[in-house]
Amino acid sequence: MSDRVDLREFIGAFVVEADELVAASNTALLEIEEANSAGTSRPRAVRDLFRALHTIKGLAGMIGVEPIVDIAHALETLIRAADRAGGTLRSDAVEISLQGVSAIAERIRAVAENREVVASPTRLLETIGSIAADAPVELTPIPREWETRLAPSERQQLALALQTQSPVWNLTFTPSEANAARGVTIATVRAALKALGEIIKVMPRTIAAAAAVPTGVAFDILLVSTATREQIAEVASTTAERVVQVVTPTSTATATATASATAPAPEAAPVIAAVGVSPANLSRVTEVIRVVDLTESIESLERAEPATIGRALVRVELSRLDELQDQLSLLIVSRFRLEREVTSLAALGHDVRRLNEIVQVQGRQLRDLRRAILRARMVRVSEVLDPLPLLVRSLARASQREVRLELDRCDLNAELDKAVADRLLPALIHLVRNAVDHAIEAPDLRVEAGKPRTGTVRVSCREVAGNHLELVVSDDGRGNDRAAIARRANPPIEDDPTMLEVLTAPGFSTREVATTTSGRGLGMDIVRRIAVSDLGGELSMVTQVGVGTAFTLRVPVTIAVMDVFAFQCGLQSFVVPAAVVEEIIELPE
Repeated sequence: MSDRVDLREFIGAFVVEADELVAASNTALLEIEEANSAGTSRPRAVRDLFRALHTIKGLAGMIGVEPIVDIAHALETLIRAADRAGGTLRSDAVEISLQGVSAIAERIRAVAENREVVASPTRLLETIGSIAADAPVELTPIPREWETRLAPSERQQLALALQTQSPVWNLTFTPSEANAARGVTIATVRAALKALGEIIKVMPRTIAAAAAVPTGVAFDILLVSTATREQIAEVASTTAERVVQVVTPTSTATATATASATAPAPEAAPVIAAVGVSPANLSRVTEVIRVVDLTESIESLERAEPATIGRALVRVELSRLDELQDQLSLLIVSRFRLEREVTSLAALGHDVRRLNEIVQVQGRQLRDLRRAILRARMVRVSEVLDPLPLLVRSLARASQREVRLELDRCDLNAELDKAVADRLLPALIHLVRNAVDHAIEAPDLRVEAGKPRTGTVRVSCREVAGNHLELVVSDDGRGNDRAAIARRANPPIEDDPTMLEVLTAPGFSTREVATTTSGRGLGMDIVRRIAVSDLGGELSMVTQVGVGTAFTLRVPVTIAVMDVFAFQCGLQSFVVPAAVVEEIIELPE
């Protein structure tokens, strides 16, 4: 038996974790881009992006996928430069970062499919490196009184910030009558600064009392934040001159001590060699571990609702839940067989009251177990919708249109089976792609029609009766011209349902020439097949020329377990889904 660690067993966990981090990176980048358009900044999104890329780099290094490590490291350098510049990414930096994250995602897919991972693209890395510019920042040593009054946990927090090159700010808030009149106190300042970053220490000190400052107290604050100097000064009710970025004189010693603490001891070298982990990979694992901020974890725990404290999560492959579902089905069949046997014993005159009680308890337990398994299979609808903003952005740029995606989060907690979610996503992608490529007009045409230059694609969802979920993909585009479609399809079109039958016919397209995104007559056929044939749901459409189109998908929340109505006709037995039964009428014999 080999005594080396087989890293292949970690591939599944790596792919799941990396996919989530890629999704988080894309979400952060889109937030930053939206903030740029509004002339604001998203320092927390920049920081979240840095951490996601940092973790991706460490995970990829642990299993030896160097191309992902190279791309993530280059992007990490770019985001670090944004941190130093006040937490703002230029538009070209956002664009190249999205390309870099996409390149990482492609290589994660290669790992998942056991394909060769292509090398990191040289031109991409060069472009990222050229954009990463280091903004000049004034650095001031931390006053000695800070170093002597920081607790060990606060020193650790400061060391972590310096190690990751996060901006550390020193500022002073002075309570005054003017601030008090505006309701500004040290408590409100602390709350506002917490929204911008992490407070390491708030230290009061005495100052000379004056008419404007009768308390004779000022508060020095040490803050880790990617916000700009001006933003911090504004929320702290102070001047920008009193907000300075600092560096500790002992930062070098701290970094050296940290490196020494994380380096493997000499006596551990034979063990490391025996398990087959290279020092480079070990250092990357250590790097990932170091980035975890214990202080932040404690603060997030304090902010958590009581119901979430202590909650643990474990990832389970869907196939294992399917197997558990199959075993439950066999138990239910056995329970029905047992019930029939008890009925037979009762017919023979036996006392089966105790057996009936056991059968009834078992029935309740099996129902509870079924509900528990179904809950384990559920994912939030928001997870299905997460890929759509990036898709709309890419399609809008490719088609030279201005499009805004609105996600109606009114049913944010709505859930559906993971198997349904995986099948539903391609249908949503096709509908959104058609809305951008077919429905939304060019900006100039929209202005001529009296519409805003920017078109809107809206995706909404709600839970409906019968254990179903209703999703609506709508747009404010040109709408479907019934007469024009009838000319291409030949048969007359009298209403929207008839038009939908034509639009979902295989090979039918309203486009004369196919493009890279649409026009081959396959998209709507796929949508109908998924919604109706695969999931047993419904597809409907409402359209109005010049106003827009709305497609409605009505699908079951789960297809793993379905309540059915059983009946006999003649000598043949039938079952139908209970959700489609409108009424049951008992006929006299």
